[in-house]
Amino acid sequence: MVRVHFSVEDWGLLRYAPRPSPLPELHAALLMLGAPHEALLMLGAPHEALLFGRWRARTARALPAAAGPLADLVPGGSAPAFLDVLGETRQEGFAQMRAAAPELVRSELERVYTGRGGPAPAWVRSLHAGGPEGWRTLAGAQRAAYETVLAPVWGLVQDLHRAEFARHAVALAEGGPAAALTALAPGSAFEGGVWTWPAGSGSGDVRLGGRGLVLLPTFHWRGGPLVQDLPGRPVVLAYPAGPGLPPVPEGAGGPEEPLAGVLGPTRAALLRALPAPRTTTELARALGVSAATVSGHTAALRAAGLLTTARTGRSVHHSRTAVAELLLR
Repeated sequence: MVRVHFSVEDWGLLRYAPRPSPLPELHAALLMLGAPHEALLMLGAPHEALLFGRWRARTARALPAAAGPLADLVPGGSAPAFLDVLGETRQEGFAQMRAAAPELVRSELERVYTGRGGPAPAWVRSLHAGGPEGWRTLAGAQRAAYETVLAPVWGLVQDLHRAEFARHAVALAEGGPAAALTALAPGSAFEGGVWTWPAGSGSGDVRLGGRGLVLLPTFHWRGGPLVQDLPGRPVVLAYPAGPGLPPVPEGAGGPEEPLAGVLGPTRAALLRALPAPRTTTELARALGVSAATVSGHTAALRAAGLLTTARTGRSVHHSRTAVAELLLR
């Protein structure tokens, strides 16, 4: 389990990232993309592994060769710490990364390559030496990966972050800092100045030591906390948040849409046609099917807990449930 140790000073330095950061979100997505299927089953519920499996297959097919050098930085599954930066844009995050102390870059590359057979790729050796070619290769690989993985869903990530920010603010106002922290991770506990994450979230002790803690939700990772812990900087803890489903671009659908594959295209389209309550007749007109067909589908969705129906006079109005909202997101 992971244990985060707070000092008295750290309470005054505890904050929540006001906006998402592209590079940590990208690195979380790439971690999820590279995790073995068995590891996904250990990270969360089987249905999450299946849903992310569909996302992984689609993303892996789309990822361009230009993003390939990023894999060279994690030869054994452990990334160098100089990649741990924030920044509200990809460019700002890369500038922070580029400003890392040369000795940190060298020591971290040596750490991840220790014990690995064969020499590091030429561009990694250039990065180790502080050469411009190494940094150009890294910048190009991150840009290619971002444009493929995150750019199509970045608006949704921002919406999810705002919702998570508001949820945390309410928990903080109602229960105080300790209660708000434990609400972020089901099964976690706070006692004696130590925030303990449940078993299965990784292992180790994180000592804040007066540096403070920044909480950063991530929507592409379903494992334990991802900790950025560098000397002289606030510790950043990225935790899995959101509905537990991979973000998909607006308008994504058809045979590649996971929900349509489970419910069928008509029922998935019916749920998407309900941003606000609608009558059976309105749904039939929107979907281009008969009212009797709509009634059959709404009955099935209602029985599955995805839809509610309320009568107003002679009309009935159908609405999505909270579970359906999460599935659609």
